[in-house]
Amino acid sequence: MHIGILTLHISLPGCQSLKEKRQRMGGLHERFGRHPSVAVCESGELDRLEASEWTFVAAATTSQKVESLLSEIEDKIQRTVDGRVMEATRELL
Repeated sequence: MHIGILTLHISLPGCQSLKEKRQRMGGLHERFGRHPSVAVCESGELDRLEASEWTFVAAATTSQKVESLLSEIEDKIQRTVDGRVMEATRELL
């Protein structure tokens, strides 16, 4: 079993409230948490309105599948979230 961790630091310029922050992040739990091989959580920047940090853990039988899952997640977030990914870090276990 191979495991990968993707952590994204997202900038949300102009965000004025926690409600707006939740709306702009667009339900990442619902979209990615449904996948049986992926766990997701908001892991940092909980009290900052203009920033958010999310961590995704993916498990698969090969490291290539893990890398593919993490790349797919990062690409979807870059396309769908009303913010900008400032930093993405990956770790394979």
